[in-house]
Amino acid sequence: MNPEIAKLHKGGKISVRSNYPVRDMHILSKIYTPGVAEVCNEIAKNKKLVYDYTIKNNTVAIVTDGSAVLGLGDIGPEAAMPVMEGKAILFKEFGGINAFPICLKTKDVNEIVEIVKNISTGFGGINLEDISAPRCFEIEERLKKELDIPVFHDDQHGAATVVLAGLINALKVVNKNFEDIKIVVSGAGAAGIATAKLLLRMQPKDILLVDSTGVIYEGRKEGMNPAKEEIARMTNRSKARGNLADAVKLTDVFIGLSAPDILKPGMVKTMNRDPIIFALANPVPEIMPDVAIGAGAKVVATGRSDFPNQINNALVFPGLFKGALEARTQITDDMKIGIAKALANIIKTPTADNIIPNVFNRNVVPAVSGIVIKMARCS
Repeated sequence: MNPEIAKLHKGGKISVRSNYPVRDMHILSKIYTPGVAEVCNEIAKNKKLVYDYTIKNNTVAIVTDGSAVLGLGDIGPEAAMPVMEGKAILFKEFGGINAFPICLKTKDVNEIVEIVKNISTGFGGINLEDISAPRCFEIEERLKKELDIPVFHDDQHGAATVVLAGLINALKVVNKNFEDIKIVVSGAGAAGIATAKLLLRMQPKDILLVDSTGVIYEGRKEGMNPAKEEIARMTNRSKARGNLADAVKLTDVFIGLSAPDILKPGMVKTMNRDPIIFALANPVPEIMPDVAIGAGAKVVATGRSDFPNQINNALVFPGLFKGALEARTQITDDMKIGIAKALANIIKTPTADNIIPNVFNRNVVPAVSGIVIKMARCS
């Protein structure tokens, strides 16, 4: 292991600190017994006061079973802990939100739902993370129905929202409109299906999803599940079949949420004028940016920080939860579209190398949280 990386992770990357120094018995008697009983009794009479007198009002649980960790796969809850700790840091650094890793030793949907429901008292929101498809869809839907706090599966909706933000500006660069374009989404897991669903709201000419079996179409039998069957009814109006090479011909946009090195230069050359390539597999994208540009791509984005146009979920979840916690609201598709447009608008003059703001841009979190609060109040 890299010594610098090992040092940064040694002993864990996060900790709990006190908001008040406990220097004498006077303070101790107020923050703990006997003074704390007064607060407990008030909350017992009115449970909504838990938001006023505890950490709940600004705290998120980052829940995973470690079954689909980005770029690493099913590595288990213990190995997923460093990722969840890192996410907790991003919540705090960018959004000022307390977040705790909750890594579960179960993959059972019912158990996960019940555990999250039973621990939800201490949290103002639930961020689901790195749970494999199709289980993640059911877990999120059930929790959204059964909890009164915001629930958000970032692998699905964070990815979809940032992709939409980047695509809004990429289309400006190539002078195309949503209603005129055909999109290929490579990957039909959590992120791929959620991205396709959100992009459908923009009414493109068509969207094709491709998985390891090939193009997804209504009636396909091999490699299907309920989530794929649902998206098959919503996409691929031409009932196209074939492999990825067949799918990308005469399309305008490739969105990769799948596997490394699967988009070849020859495939890019079969796309329409000024193709847009979002190669988001990590750490190795579906095609390297220089190779894509050499094959004719006009705009290229990746999930990496060492190339232009990083499609990074950290542009969404800190501000989104900041707004959702303040407004005490669930997150809707309209909010995601509003967030995507707000992120795109931060870039006043998009170029091929600048379609999405950097995660350190100070305008990002206020723009995202502001959309959530505004739309929650108007609903």
